[in-house]
Amino acid sequence: MEPQEIAIIEKHCVEDAELKALWDLHLDYERRLDKLSKKPYLTPSEEVDIKELKKKKLAGKTKLQALIEKYKS
Repeated sequence: MEPQEIAIIEKHCVEDAELKALWDLHLDYERRLDKLSKKPYLTPSEEVDIKELKKKKLAGKTKLQALIEKYKS
């Protein structure tokens, strides 16, 4: 996310529950992916978890982008 987009999210997440929920999920997915990527070895289930987290993060980011665009205009 670009700093401008993060500023929009921080400004509007107070009054927009959907935006706040999506942002919180995005940060949670990012944190979990970061934690898994630091492991020296991944189990097969952890590899599946990473793929699922990436898919969920991308889907959430698409929704976030749509809301950000709404606030930009």
